[in-house]
Amino acid sequence: MTATTTPAAGRRELSFATMEEMLADAQRLVESPGSRTTGHWPLERLLSHLAYTIHGSIDGFGSTAPWFVRLIAPFLKGGILKKMSPGIKLPEATVSAAFPDYGSPAEALERLRAAVERAKSESMVAPHPAFGKMTHDEWYRLHLRHAEMHL
Repeated sequence: MTATTTPAAGRRELSFATMEEMLADAQRLVESPGSRTTGHWPLERLLSHLAYTIHGSIDGFGSTAPWFVRLIAPFLKGGILKKMSPGIKLPEATVSAAFPDYGSPAEALERLRAAVERAKSESMVAPHPAFGKMTHDEWYRLHLRHAEMHL
């Protein structure tokens, strides 16, 4: 399955201070069938994607962005940690791993909950595929901005 990459009309403006706020919003979406997320992906794929990236920030991703992206990305990191904008296109080969299809929205929410619980007890310090070295706090903020963009 592929997602439409045109801008979503009427994006929700979200601002999460904690992962608990992010989970509460995800839960509201799961409990309200037909509710709209900001992006084009089905809710279960978005929640699985957010869980995938949290696990990746602990375990590593096993791949890196092209050299020119890794050269420029660290200069953009500070701004992205404040607000992440849509429009980043992942390489086609990465999409199926980055947006896993794991069943129902409720199942995907449980995976996201498990990832958040894991992030509370383990350090998120794996290198980012584009930004390289990141602290636990930077990863935490990046996950919040990432969820704001997708949900």
